[in-house]
Amino acid sequence: MVRRPLTNPRKEASQERSRATVDALVEATARILVSEGFDKASTNRIAEVAGVSVGSLYQYFPSKEALVAAVSERHRQEIMRLVRGELAKVASQPIEQGVRTLVAVAIKSHRIDPKLHRVLAEQIPRVGRLEKVETFNGGNYDLFRTYLEEHRDELCVDSLELAAFVCVTSIEALTHTAVLHRPKMLCGETAEALIDDATRLVVGYLKGCELR
Repeated sequence: MVRRPLTNPRKEASQERSRATVDALVEATARILVSEGFDKASTNRIAEVAGVSVGSLYQYFPSKEALVAAVSERHRQEIMRLVRGELAKVASQPIEQGVRTLVAVAIKSHRIDPKLHRVLAEQIPRVGRLEKVETFNGGNYDLFRTYLEEHRDELCVDSLELAAFVCVTSIEALTHTAVLHRPKMLCGETAEALIDDATRLVVGYLKGCELR
C-alpha cells in the first residue's frame, strides 16, 4: 500500500523569528512551483531558495507536500479575504446587480496570482489531502443562499438550496476554467464581456419565468 505524504506542519511558528522562517519557506515553495514546477520543488531546493538549512525546514514541515499544502492554504486565505469583503456589498443589491457583483468578485479573486492558482489546481491530486482552492467556500455559499432568501419574491425557482448550488457552482466553474485554460478571458474588455454573459446566464436561470 502506498503511503500518502504528510501534509500537516510539524509545529506552529510562535516567535517572530520562527514565523519569518516559515514565511520564507512558504514563499520559496510558491516561487519554485510557478517557475520550476512541482517535481523540481525538493526540500533541498526550497531550503536553498528560502535561505535556510534543510534542518530548519524539517523542524516545521515533514515533506515538500506539507509545504505545498501551506502554499495552498495561504492562497486560499487570500482569496477568502477578498471574497468576504466584496460579498458584504451584495446584501442590499437587487438580483441583477448582486449576481454581477458575485461574478466580478469570482474573476477578481482568480486574478490573485493566477500562475500559482493554475499550478495548485494541477498538482493538488498529486499531493494528497488538500482542500481545493476555490473562490466560494461553504460559508460564502450560505451567504448567497441567505441573499436569495431575502429576494425570494423576485425569483422563479422552486428550491433556494438548489438555486444557490447551481449559481455558485456555475460561476466557480466558468472562472476556474478561464484561469486554467483561457487566462486572457480574465483581462480587459474580455473580462467585462465574461461578466456580462455570466450575469445574464445566472439571472436568466433565477428569473426565468419572466422570459417565458
